[in-house]
Amino acid sequence: MKKCYNLLTALCLCISIFSFGQTTSKVTGVAKDKFQKNLEAATVSLLRTKDSSLVKVDMSDKQGRFEFVNIKEGSYLVSITAIGHKKSFSKTFSLSPGDAVNLGDVIMEEESKDLKGIVVTSKKPLIEQRIDRTVVNVEASVTNVGTSALEVLEKSPGITVDRDGNISLKGKQGVIVMIDGRQTYLSAQDLANLLRNMQSNQLEQIEIMTNPPAKYDAAGNAGIINIKTKKNRVMGYNGSVTLGYGQGRYPKFNESVNMNYRTGKFNLFTNVSHNYRKSFNDLTIQRKFIEAGTKELKSHFDQVSRMKDKNQSYNAKLGMDYFASKKTTFGVVFSGFYNPGQFRNHSIIDISDPAYDLQSQTQAFVRNDEKWRNFSTNLNFRHVFDSTGKELTADIDYIGYNASNNQNLINTYFDALGSPMLVPDTLLGDLPQDIKIYSGKIDYVHPLKKGAKLEAGIKTSFVRTDNNARYDSVLNGELVIDRGRSNHFIYDENINAAYVNISKQFSKKFSGQFGLRLEHTHAKGNQVTTGEKFERNYAQLFPTMFLQYSASEKNVFGLNYGRRIRRPDYESLNPFVMFLDRYTYEQGNPNLKPQFSHNVELSHTFMSFLTTTLNYTKTTDIIQQVLEQNTDENQTYVKQANIAKQRQYGVSVSAMTKFAKWWTGNIYANVYNNRFDGIVNNDFVSIGATTLVLNASQQFKFNKGWSAELSGFYRTEGVEGVFRIKPFGMMTVGASKQVLKNKGTVRVTVRDVLWTQKIKGESRFSNIDAAFQNQRDSRVANVSFTYRFSKGKVNGGNKRRTGGAGDEQNRVKVGGEN
Repeated sequence: MKKCYNLLTALCLCISIFSFGQTTSKVTGVAKDKFQKNLEAATVSLLRTKDSSLVKVDMSDKQGRFEFVNIKEGSYLVSITAIGHKKSFSKTFSLSPGDAVNLGDVIMEEESKDLKGIVVTSKKPLIEQRIDRTVVNVEASVTNVGTSALEVLEKSPGITVDRDGNISLKGKQGVIVMIDGRQTYLSAQDLANLLRNMQSNQLEQIEIMTNPPAKYDAAGNAGIINIKTKKNRVMGYNGSVTLGYGQGRYPKFNESVNMNYRTGKFNLFTNVSHNYRKSFNDLTIQRKFIEAGTKELKSHFDQVSRMKDKNQSYNAKLGMDYFASKKTTFGVVFSGFYNPGQFRNHSIIDISDPAYDLQSQTQAFVRNDEKWRNFSTNLNFRHVFDSTGKELTADIDYIGYNASNNQNLINTYFDALGSPMLVPDTLLGDLPQDIKIYSGKIDYVHPLKKGAKLEAGIKTSFVRTDNNARYDSVLNGELVIDRGRSNHFIYDENINAAYVNISKQFSKKFSGQFGLRLEHTHAKGNQVTTGEKFERNYAQLFPTMFLQYSASEKNVFGLNYGRRIRRPDYESLNPFVMFLDRYTYEQGNPNLKPQFSHNVELSHTFMSFLTTTLNYTKTTDIIQQVLEQNTDENQTYVKQANIAKQRQYGVSVSAMTKFAKWWTGNIYANVYNNRFDGIVNNDFVSIGATTLVLNASQQFKFNKGWSAELSGFYRTEGVEGVFRIKPFGMMTVGASKQVLKNKGTVRVTVRDVLWTQKIKGESRFSNIDAAFQNQRDSRVANVSFTYRFSKGKVNGGNKRRTGGAGDEQNRVKVGGEN
């Protein structure tokens, strides 16, 4: 570790020394309305004078400022668009190497004080590459219509989603997913269930940060994904209504209403949506049960499972911002959801001897009836001290989850001739969960001299989970508690954190950002049923570093480093058992420890459109799903364990190209090598593979409001823990038409046109020999209609984003999606 720090320090010094004395070109300015108020979030485009072609796009910040750097010699002008204002242009200017052009204030005239019957729309690029993150503008993609938030993520650069909905970023699991800057506190499986029930028409942007700065929680081995939902800032009222219908093998439909009302010092906003999804999931499994030590084949196990699930989701959000003054804003947000769902599974399991002669057959019927309820409250505050950017923000969050899950498992047994051979057995499960999360944080920003900035903050969070799982068996027609499977588990956790972050523009070519975060964790687990307890108390430092060097107008280099932690999901610590059938179940592990990783990235951006990134990650005590077997009972169970250390290195390339005025394309390619080395089932295991992931989107814009898109992804064979996943991919097509004087949009898409998203994999190590094939209701045709309405004028007011909860929410399980 010390050698790593020394190497990074030496590299920083070399870049710093080389950078002094160098110059680069820059264009700056401020977007303002006719009342001299700064306009935040205006779209600023840098255009070539000779052909009006687009060179770069930026968004104005809270002070209305915009900036373009590393611009080559030529003649340019700037255009600015903002909702409710006429498109404005700067004066034409010439730029030579080393020039710094300040356009001053660019004044924008209002389109109309009364926007009744007028809808102003602007077209954002699908992918925006920024200094510390990649931004996906969801509505810029026609093929996002009718899809879920999880399916939108699946198409996004560097993100992959496996058959269970687990999210990986650049081949690394342990991603923290945030919604509107607030952590979801969900484990991988149940986060996937939540995102399946969130529609794309609720989303505005997806921010992807592979190495977040110290301001963010250190949790998340692979980085942070922030999903930003829609929220407008127009005086008067505005909103949209969306209706959608999808048809795969089974129907799916969704409805949503977004509303925003701004008057005087108050801004009210709400979102209400409903989603219904019925789908299927076919899974086949082949296992060989091998005696440990002797390696003798004992039996063959072949399983066919036909699963069906039906889920509904009712979501609501209501919030208010109060602008006490031009400098002070208070906000409150209430949100919640109610997700009832049904899961049905019929499995046929054939057990054969080593010669493949059938010995017995088991038919298993599983029924899960679930209800998840959530209520969240956020109180937020922001005060801007002066025009230099000095500000104080604060958030207080409460998040509560309550769930009921009634499981009914029936097994019937037959011999090789199909005659009953054992008395059928029935297992009834009552698996409630109660989770309460409290979080608070304060952040302060203080500008320093010579372009430097200091950021600091503190945070605390308290979590309590209570899971009282009870299983009953039916014996002689009576219910008898199964004490061997039942368990009552209570978990309490307190995390306190503090951070400091300093950024500075050292010269026109060289800038840096350095941060340090301290997190202290105190956790206690209590298995009430057995009386077993555990307690963990530890503190860790998490340094971060970001460097950027502009070598020339065409070439910009970046280097970043960060240390991160991934704590176990709350549910993974609970040792209770969840059954798929008599032979397959999942079990928690209270002995899980957190995993730690070191992440280094070196990036190069060419001509502002092509970005290449090299990355290296080393992880210790990696938390990963493993298979363990009871050979005598033909049972296989899945549990999380600190199985190994992992190292990954890779390279990614992202490009956005405009082939013609009507045709633009985004291409993302990532090649990485993963290797796991560790002890599983008391045997040393070493598994590795090199994987290529391709994401591509081609967008076409035609006359009279027509547009179309062709997109898809492909992944070669890869390793996910102890599983080797075969290649898979999919293709999606879509078309869009503006109607009703551009106030309405009709979209039609077909997802996974060729039905190629069929996932196959295998796991072979020690005495484990298993393979699976999985296909689901992924080929779906969607049609949707969106109607937008507004009456008012744009306000450049000071608006707070919501949420300040930590990584705790990402570690809660919501639902039982399989």
